Amino acid sequence: MTPFLRKLLGLNWLLLVNMLALAIFGVIAVYSATYMRGESITADFWRKQANWVAVGFVAFMITSLIDYRWIRWGALPMYLAGLIFLILTRFIGKKVYGARSWLDLGPINFQPAQLAIIAGIMVLALFLSQFREMHPMTRLALCGAIVGAPCLLVMMQPDLGMTMIWGPVLLALLFVGGIPVRYLICIVLIVAAFLPIAYNLGLKNYQKERIIAFVNPEIDKQGSAWAINQSLIAIGSGGWSGKGFKAPNTQIELGFLPATAVHNDYIFSAIGEQWGFVGGAFLLGAFALLLLTCLFVAFCAGDQFGLLLTIGIATLIFTHIFQNVGMTISMLPITGVPLPLISYSGSFVLMIMFGLGIVNSVWVHRKVNV
Repeated sequence: MTPFLRKLLGLNWLLLVNMLALAIFGVIAVYSATYMRGESITADFWRKQANWVAVGFVAFMITSLIDYRWIRWGALPMYLAGLIFLILTRFIGKKVYGARSWLDLGPINFQPAQLAIIAGIMVLALFLSQFREMHPMTRLALCGAIVGAPCLLVMMQPDLGMTMIWGPVLLALLFVGGIPVRYLICIVLIVAAFLPIAYNLGLKNYQKERIIAFVNPEIDKQGSAWAINQSLIAIGSGGWSGKGFKAPNTQIELGFLPATAVHNDYIFSAIGEQWGFVGGAFLLGAFALLLLTCLFVAFCAGDQFGLLLTIGIATLIFTHIFQNVGMTISMLPITGVPLPLISYSGSFVLMIMFGLGIVNSVWVHRKVNV
């Protein structure tokens, strides 16, 4: 048996099938959330999503078959490219929902923050696995510098949602990377102490309004709290089994959910209305299976580097799921974070599939001697 065929047969097929099922359901969900806008607009959304899924699957397969240890050579260039794209976004980026977070490079339109966090995970995993004997305070300081640069640039956009993603990812990598728990507790307490300062000095007015609407959804039902209230109505009206695929007279069709965001930020609201509690539970169950598969791969990883890569990507996916679903059911403030593999998000689908390809590579090459 050739090495290529051995690798192909040795793929984690549960991860692959689960990922594809979620991505295909994502295309269906995007279609169902935009069908009422006319055939040309609807086709534009779901076909673009399908194209990104196809490109992402190719990236997944290529990454799965290449030994993840080669990332050592590509992590830093990818990280620097992410920083350069973030700097360019600051000056020539496109504004979406008040944040200059998108970079338009001709046929490609993407969020550099998504590239930066994947690259950041790779660099952090490499650093923490290579310098395990270094003093914890020095490791913390250098990890802070690695994360601080992209976080500062993302905050300047300003994109609060993508900045918040870094926190759980960094803490998970530091914990698995061997940083003592007492240091992590101190970091959490220091961040908590600075939250009031960040709220008053670091947030724009519309971001403060979202937090106020989260604390008290009744305060401005026709303004800042409109979206969250309509999201809750949509999910609640879906009941046990939902109103049905492309059902008429829904919050989606009537335009009560924001038409510009229902297919990305509020996709879970649309799924809850059309597919009900059963559909939402099956979706969250599929995500849980995906995350458990990633954790199993981490448990079986052949070295510390593979373990850290897998934990970082799993935490990234979990944090996106938690924030997106949490904001649509009023557990968290509205932050504009997409739901992995489901939301219409173009390049984000590619980044998630690339990340899962790294996880699969860790599985395929777990018994390869370094």
